[in-house]
Amino acid sequence: MDKIKKNLNTIGLGLAFAGLVALRIWPQTKIVGLFLAALGVLGIGVYIALNAAELKQGLKRRSFLYSSNALLLVVLVLGMLVLLNTFFARHHHRFDFTETKLHSLSDPSIKVAAALKTDISIKAFFRESNPSRGRMEDLLKIYTYHSPKIKYEFIDPDKNPGLIKRYEIAADGTTIFEAGTKDNRITTATEEDVTNAIIKVTREKKKTVYFLEGHGEKSTEVTEEGGYSFIKDDLAKMGYEVKKQLTALPDAFPKDCALLIVPGPVKDLLANELETIKTYLESGGRAFFLVDPQTAPGLVPYFAKFGIKLENDIIFDRPTIFGGDYLMPMMNEMTTHQITKDFRYVTYYPLARSVDVIDPKPEGVVTSEVLGKTSENAYTKKEFTIKKGMTVKDIAFDPKKDKKGPIPLAAIATLKPKTSPEPGKSTPEGRLAIFGDSDFATNRYYGEGGNGNLFLNTANWLTEESDLISISPKTSSPRGLQLSPTQAKLIFWVSVIILPLLVLALGVSIWLRRRAL
Repeated sequence: MDKIKKNLNTIGLGLAFAGLVALRIWPQTKIVGLFLAALGVLGIGVYIALNAAELKQGLKRRSFLYSSNALLLVVLVLGMLVLLNTFFARHHHRFDFTETKLHSLSDPSIKVAAALKTDISIKAFFRESNPSRGRMEDLLKIYTYHSPKIKYEFIDPDKNPGLIKRYEIAADGTTIFEAGTKDNRITTATEEDVTNAIIKVTREKKKTVYFLEGHGEKSTEVTEEGGYSFIKDDLAKMGYEVKKQLTALPDAFPKDCALLIVPGPVKDLLANELETIKTYLESGGRAFFLVDPQTAPGLVPYFAKFGIKLENDIIFDRPTIFGGDYLMPMMNEMTTHQITKDFRYVTYYPLARSVDVIDPKPEGVVTSEVLGKTSENAYTKKEFTIKKGMTVKDIAFDPKKDKKGPIPLAAIATLKPKTSPEPGKSTPEGRLAIFGDSDFATNRYYGEGGNGNLFLNTANWLTEESDLISISPKTSSPRGLQLSPTQAKLIFWVSVIILPLLVLALGVSIWLRRRAL
């Protein structure tokens, strides 16, 4: 009886714990768990009643006071941990300590996700063995962190043939984005494609981009190095509809044109074509000209009407990339503008001319500004003829004739609208962008530096779709330590020879001393 009296507290605690475990494991049979818990509490109460005198005496002992303080400290620490855990569970925050932010979204993607007003459902059809599944899952987790509007699920094609048939899934690794009645699908696991897919399903309508042809321009149908097929593909990814326009005559100018791109005309446009484009710009239209040196001379006085000075020169610059030459200047000084915001890339322009702004601005021009410039190492030569077999001496800088850098390479202008398409409705401002080179955006140079990104960002600003983005893939930077021969030998001798010998000598000396005792 005495043993039961002394151990009744342990028995009561055991019964109470067993009751709680029973409630967690078998919640459907609460009676058993509650009975055991109640029995345990009763046992503890009986123990206190039977041992009241001894417990009262024990409260006065010094050991009890010390143990009480220790118990109180443990309770306080546990309470603080519970509070911290509750706080961080409700206010979750991610930290990315990688140098290139491999596990974070770019600022444009974060803005797109945070600004969502429509719920987006993402269905990712990936087999368990697909190597891209983990990358896509990590990526979608970051998107859901930035927006509660995004929900996703992964579906194994082998286990869900019904959904495969319903969504007409043809390839493993297909991801479908749904928002209302709209949907879009991608087969890659990149941030750029995911963000642009989100933008596509939340856009009200698709805008059309026209590429002008018929004057020697670059073609979007050419897949070789000199074509613009890469640009066409990326514009389509962003939700644009890309079409060709053979002439810019009034009776043939497209009514649904959101942006007219003129990529490197060799010959001048006809006078009535230029007038049609001028009328289009003054009625809120958008145009993007890329003009190479010593081509289309009639565009020089034409652009002057819009506050842009297209110079008859050629830019030279010191080579900065492998395989480059003096005829490939780089633009590394960007002005502060929506196009170049957070743009941290250098762009390269094979055979370019300078493009500047006219001050004061002509009537009707609201703003005109240079988009970017070369470094100070660049310079221009006016009316220069490129000849076969030229040497560095032939193109050397002449301070008496040549203009030293920085040299402006691109300029933009906004125009005051003159006509309104419908009575009573306001007309948006016209926008114009002019680059002094068209080769930088060809398939050959599209991936050099930020060439493709800058072209797409400019097109998106012209169409007022600045949240459509072009994101360069993030890569981890390899870490290497460059050592001189002397440093390498020093590290070898210290780490491989000297330190091991010191340890060996110390061990032998200790062994000899102990042996002598």
